[in-house]
Amino acid sequence: MADLSAAPLDATRAHYLALTRQRRLYGGIMLLVFVLLMASGFGIANDRNAGGFLPGLPHIFDFPAGVISEAWTKRANLPDHLRNALPALVETINIAAVATLFGAFFAILMSMFATRGLAPWPRLIPVFRRIMDLMRAVPEIVIALVLIFVLGGGPVPAAIAIAFHTVGALGKLFSEVNENADQKPLEGLASVGAIWPQRMLLGLVPQVAPNWFSYALLRFEINIRASAILGFVGAGGIGYELKNAISWGQGKFDEAAAVFILLFLTIVFFDQLSSYVRNRLTYGSDKGAGK
Repeated sequence: MADLSAAPLDATRAHYLALTRQRRLYGGIMLLVFVLLMASGFGIANDRNAGGFLPGLPHIFDFPAGVISEAWTKRANLPDHLRNALPALVETINIAAVATLFGAFFAILMSMFATRGLAPWPRLIPVFRRIMDLMRAVPEIVIALVLIFVLGGGPVPAAIAIAFHTVGALGKLFSEVNENADQKPLEGLASVGAIWPQRMLLGLVPQVAPNWFSYALLRFEINIRASAILGFVGAGGIGYELKNAISWGQGKFDEAAAVFILLFLTIVFFDQLSSYVRNRLTYGSDKGAGK
């Protein structure tokens, strides 16, 4: 009996060890392919960069050192530079706020149309989901460049570009929140003859509004960064001021340092503020704030 029971156990062990060796072999092959692709990709990128990557590595900190050195030398001018950059910072925050508001509004509609059990036209759910995928896949800077070509430079193209991307990003998150909502209030409203907008407003929104607001705040943080980046392509805001200061080179590095400081403090402030509000909404306290 012992020999009969040991034979299948040995066969199972041998089969398991064979599968383990096979998995390790496949893992090693995939790692090798990944390393080769990375090495070849780096070689191509270095050649297209005129082979200047490796020789330039020792000088990677030259620019930050020059900015810090000049900013420290002209530190008496820092308050004036910060004050002069404030209007551009306000414009950046306005761009992010408008883009987040419009993006969140349309994301709510798109998420309802793309959620099973909620959509008024179930057959069109895949269509709305692919639309959100497309809106999320196109980078803001690409949309902004197209709009700047059509509309000219300024904050409007930046706000439209960020709002367009925000609809796709928040729509995906909102639809996942909607799928976890309790269907019983919606069914109860439907049983008394409530139409679709009434079911959504009275049965869905009270359940998911805190999570929607939490995700919208998180997206607002991201949009502040995005609006600052879009300033480099002529979309206005503090990014445009930073680009001009850097483009002038040495002699204007103190202004660039002031913009860096102001932008950093702004992002930290809104990050902490939104984290606090999100945790108040989620946990009813400031637990986890500042993380």
